[in-house]
Amino acid sequence: MRHPFALDSLAAHLRQHLPGFSGELTVQQFSGGQSNPTYLLQAGGQRRVLRRKPPGVLLPSAHAVDREYRVMAALAHSAVPVPRVYLLCEDAAVIGSAFYVMEHVDGRNFVDPSLPGMTHEQRGAIYDEMNRVIAALHGVDHHAAGLSAFGRPGQYLKRQIERWTKQYRASQTEPIAAMERLIEWLPAHLPEDDESALVHGDFRIDNLIFHPQEPHVLAVLDWELSTLGHPLADFAYHCLTWRVTPAEFRGLKGHDLAALGIPREDAYVQAYCKRSGRESLPDWDYYMAFNMFRMTAILQGILHRALHGSAASAEAEQTGRLARPMAEAGWRQVTGSVLAH
Repeated sequence: MRHPFALDSLAAHLRQHLPGFSGELTVQQFSGGQSNPTYLLQAGGQRRVLRRKPPGVLLPSAHAVDREYRVMAALAHSAVPVPRVYLLCEDAAVIGSAFYVMEHVDGRNFVDPSLPGMTHEQRGAIYDEMNRVIAALHGVDHHAAGLSAFGRPGQYLKRQIERWTKQYRASQTEPIAAMERLIEWLPAHLPEDDESALVHGDFRIDNLIFHPQEPHVLAVLDWELSTLGHPLADFAYHCLTWRVTPAEFRGLKGHDLAALGIPREDAYVQAYCKRSGRESLPDWDYYMAFNMFRMTAILQGILHRALHGSAASAEAEQTGRLARPMAEAGWRQVTGSVLAH
């Protein structure tokens, strides 16, 4: 394992706090993932998943496994499919950092958004289902779900720009001119609308588990960045897929979408509007630029962890090196939208 820990200590904790736990414990770390190391637990014929904070010195407010646990517990009976969560342990003495244990959901996980090997109809159905689930998420009554205090209402974009600028500065390894321009431009051009909804923060196809045969989402994973925020900022992040190339970050730009059976961005946006009761999405270009800025800060954090030996993935440095082209794509988004208006 890339981030090993004492199995005996974990097994003793699970015997005491996880009902039904029995048998010899075996642990295998999942590959992939850039933030919180994730492991398959097997014991007594049952399979569960453990997700923990990485060891070592961490950036402030990052790797919030407690928030992941809390939001999934709150959504257990909602229209948003999530794994069942079993326990949260914030005592770092058990395995070296805080962790939680959740259900292991069997199904399909896609990394390439072009969905190679699928038919025209299958791809369309997968995308329509993703659209349905993110619209359902933004329609959750967070007060009724017990998440009224899950984030501060209002001024989400202002606070996010401040937060990710600080995170970027804390993990900066070299100057990126495009990022400096975004840091200056974004807070000076904030949109006037100020909605608040439950947002995922990292809603991508590779953070979803689909039914083994059917185009149905069984579980939305990786809730570390979830909060109360602006739903259009969250949806724009999800739609970055259409704005970036596969080389820039797992994008669709450059693919023949009609041939693949994947909707164009405008059709996908229209479907979301219909599901969420909107006529249009104002300031769409701004939200796109904001998310490229935010993604740059996230990628820079991955690079920082890779260079300091605390990354969750062996491919972390290669992924982190995408920070510069992402920032440059964000600034092109700004200059293009300004010139267009």
